[in-house]
Amino acid sequence: MTMTPAITVTEAAAVEQDHERAHRREGGGSPTSGLWRPGLTAAVVAAVATSLVAGAARAVDVPLAIEGEQIPVAGVAVMTMLCSAVGLLLAGALKRWTPGPRAAFTWVAVALTAVSFVPSVSADADTATKVVLVATHVVAAAIVVPVIVRSLPARRPRP
Repeated sequence: MTMTPAITVTEAAAVEQDHERAHRREGGGSPTSGLWRPGLTAAVVAAVATSLVAGAARAVDVPLAIEGEQIPVAGVAVMTMLCSAVGLLLAGALKRWTPGPRAAFTWVAVALTAVSFVPSVSADADTATKVVLVATHVVAAAIVVPVIVRSLPARRPRP
């Protein structure tokens, strides 16, 4: 009489892979798994969009200058990418250390977006420049924040 194992090695590997996929879907894995690709894509789209806003403002003679110094359109794109990267790192930390990462990130992102208006509004610039700068913040947040929110689990899975 020959005994065969109840489960083969390939079946065990398939079960383990299914378990790993389910774990990732539930928000497990590394703190940033599932965040980087969509988040960076959204950051690039937001950088292009904010550059278009700044370029359009320049085209209609909005000076885009603070204290007499011109803000380069490329500078708008760079700052959008930088702030988006900070948002992604923050989302990764919240995913790892808060029980409700999606809600926590939503509140933090809204608060930080509002706070980001302060330097633009208080800058030594004309009103049109201030409006454009605030608009770039709104455009960037409207593109990046929903993507990151959708990439975060509503609840952190229990270990």
